[in-house]
Amino acid sequence: MFLRDYGETEVGGFGISADNDPLLIEDVQIVQQDCSFTHVEFDDESVADFFDGQVDAGRRPEQFARIWIHTHPGDCPEPSMTDEETFARVFGRSDWAVMFILAINGRSYARVRFNVGPGGEEELRVQVDYSRPFAGSDRESWEVEYLDNIQTLESVPVTFRSLEQGISSTERPDAEWYESWHEYAEDPQTTKGTMP
Repeated sequence: MFLRDYGETEVGGFGISADNDPLLIEDVQIVQQDCSFTHVEFDDESVADFFDGQVDAGRRPEQFARIWIHTHPGDCPEPSMTDEETFARVFGRSDWAVMFILAINGRSYARVRFNVGPGGEEELRVQVDYSRPFAGSDRESWEVEYLDNIQTLESVPVTFRSLEQGISSTERPDAEWYESWHEYAEDPQTTKGTMP
């Protein structure tokens, strides 16, 4: 919840599973990433370093590389199309994997996918196991970890299409373009027949 609430973007990471229970998450590890309100992109080198460190610590891949956790800054925990594409592309070769999403108001979504045998997937119920020992909050170190790893993208490029040329551009229009658009939109001659 700290990762979800600290900033205004999505944040992603990997769930670290208990040695004897692959679906019992004991820790969440974030890596360096670029984040926006709707997007997370992990830094490949940071992921590789994380994997190396986990192997050096004696963990198996099913303990640290099968559960993808990320936040949604809104109140909808349902996976987006991008989430689905990422889950298939990045975790589609694993024998099994879980996508977990935490949104605001405690809303969550979790689904396990099996990529071996006949395959299949199923939504999972999520709960906090309060019977397990927990070291408690460490907001200071969590904040340091967040600031060290999360690069907030100021804006996501928007695609604008030129009607005359039929081409797309990811360049943001300048202030003059906005002024021209507002003049056009407010002109009664150009808005005849449009919705009120």
